[in-house]
Amino acid sequence: MLRVCICDDEKIQRSELKSIINRELELKEVDFSIEESKDGETLMSVLAKDKNYFDIIFLDIEMYGIDGVETARQIRALNDTVVIIFVTGFADYVFDGYEVKALNYILKPYKKEKIADVLSEALKQIDAIQNKFFIVQLNSNSYKLYLNDIIYFISDKRKIKVKTEGNTYEFYGKLDDIEKELPNFFIRIHQRYLVNLNFVSSIENNYIEINGEKLPISRNRYQDVMIAFVKTMLR
Repeated sequence: MLRVCICDDEKIQRSELKSIINRELELKEVDFSIEESKDGETLMSVLAKDKNYFDIIFLDIEMYGIDGVETARQIRALNDTVVIIFVTGFADYVFDGYEVKALNYILKPYKKEKIADVLSEALKQIDAIQNKFFIVQLNSNSYKLYLNDIIYFISDKRKIKVKTEGNTYEFYGKLDDIEKELPNFFIRIHQRYLVNLNFVSSIENNYIEINGEKLPISRNRYQDVMIAFVKTMLR
């Protein structure tokens, strides 16, 4: 599901923009949800819990409290891939978007054609980076984990645990299926372990050292793991 946030301190402006975005995404037959935020502080409290929660953020530049540009800086400190689209009543502000890699901007009063074009551009960018995420489904909730943040997966009977730098998530699945989805910097070192080679610091005595932990390497996988590890050092 595509998650969109509209961050603006004016409720009427949020409602108007939400109505237009809702209509455009329905026309594109996109599965989506739209949430509203009245200020940068509220938005950042959501992202502090899950930095990948939103796919697109429409961010008003002129807000009370921390303004849109400062909010965008804080967003970028957490997430380098979320699509940021500035909303402003003044064209002079659009140059502030370069610093925080804003995709585009829309001017008030809103023009439906401009919003449609910007949304199309945003969806193309999201499609281009979608394979950089692994989706974890937990009951009715889903979480997008950036692949570069994942340290390893471990299989425990019918459950899989995925460990990141900040959290551990548990879900039902098969390691064989997950292995097929991931890029080649993930390698199976054992029937139970699938690791991100970028976190491996050493291999010694049939164990890998990864993020301060030691995980076992199966005898029949040892040579493949060694070759893959050496390749990462030669990049």
